[in-house]
Amino acid sequence: MMRLTTEQQEILDGKKGETYAKIMETLVRYGELFGAEEMAEVTGQYGHLVTSFGLQVIDPVYKLMDELISAGVVSKQKFTMDPRPLDKNVPSGPIKDLVFYKFMYSEQKRYEKQLSKLGLKSSDAFSCACYFEEQGNRPKKGDILSWAESSAVVYANSVLGARCNRNSGIIELFGSILGCVPKFGLLTDEGRKATWRIEVKTSKLPSAQVLGSAIGMKVMEDVPYVFGLDEFLGDKLTPEVCTYLKNFGAATASNGAVGLYHIDKLTPEATELGTKLITDDARTYIIDDAEIKRVIDSYPIIWKNPDAKPKMCFIGCPHLSKTELLGWIHDIYEGVKENGLRTTTVPTVLTSAPGVIESIKGCKEESMAEEIGLTISYICPLMYCDNPLVHSMPIITNSNKLRTYTSCRFYEDDQILDIITGKGRK
Repeated sequence: MMRLTTEQQEILDGKKGETYAKIMETLVRYGELFGAEEMAEVTGQYGHLVTSFGLQVIDPVYKLMDELISAGVVSKQKFTMDPRPLDKNVPSGPIKDLVFYKFMYSEQKRYEKQLSKLGLKSSDAFSCACYFEEQGNRPKKGDILSWAESSAVVYANSVLGARCNRNSGIIELFGSILGCVPKFGLLTDEGRKATWRIEVKTSKLPSAQVLGSAIGMKVMEDVPYVFGLDEFLGDKLTPEVCTYLKNFGAATASNGAVGLYHIDKLTPEATELGTKLITDDARTYIIDDAEIKRVIDSYPIIWKNPDAKPKMCFIGCPHLSKTELLGWIHDIYEGVKENGLRTTTVPTVLTSAPGVIESIKGCKEESMAEEIGLTISYICPLMYCDNPLVHSMPIITNSNKLRTYTSCRFYEDDQILDIITGKGRK
């Protein structure tokens, strides 16, 4: 049985009402499944919820939210959300619009009203990269979090040095409501030790998406300690390095189930503790150029016609940082102009956080994007692509996460750029 504080036990005993007692009982049972002996206080300023979409089929979620609201439940900490699933600016059509707005995500407005009553941080607090400065939910080193979004959890743990398990949707909301989470796994010193030594021995900096994919598929939910990246990235967490690690981590978390990684001489705990973080029985995985090629070649192409011309391109899963967004706009604009085109050859959507998009309003890059027909959106590409209407549509992406969960076809950044800017076209 878990040891609870007096306050926690009183909640479990029903002194704050039946609904709060149910929430505490859920967290206690969850913790006991993983051997937790006590709760840890949530110290992060904000929570983050993964279930951001008003799907018609998840009616039990809306009933639960109504029950919480009726009981007067309000989250101890306000929270941010994963991206919205809909944006009228994203290329669509009458049939898709009808299905998306009238059937699939018909409960979106109702759901967001429920979230606002429970503690939603703001009307634009929707991004899988809530930790961007522009989104305002950036934990500090050592903060205990109650999050579930895999790419946000792995970034917070690894790059920011916060502590969070890979929770499930709703469980993370309960942790935010009560201000405590079961203490196990990545919340403990022992659980943050690496059981894999990864030795990167490539001739150049590997694609973050591919390297993360390779490591995720190899170690699954274990913690890897990566050697060799400092040769390419240096030993400072610059905006460019953090962008690389964001994409790297998202791939480890989606192609595997990694919740924490350490990069030698770079990430906070690796800088502080070094190889003391590696267990004595850690296994070794060597990644060289041949292994990178093997991983890329292993990706399946599940388009009905492998030779089909792409009808759409998504860049930004997880959401693009400001550095990335500006960089992609410039690269695509210059490529389009150099190849004598007026617009991209494929309708292209760059997805980023609402705060990031707002920060470039009025900048020349906004005009450049508009001139060549780029769409800049806060949408969740996964929610757009993961449905029968889009499965048959040949969509390309540079995201290993999007490739994993949908029928989208993966290309590396330079290949994507060549395709959408018409390089080498006849």
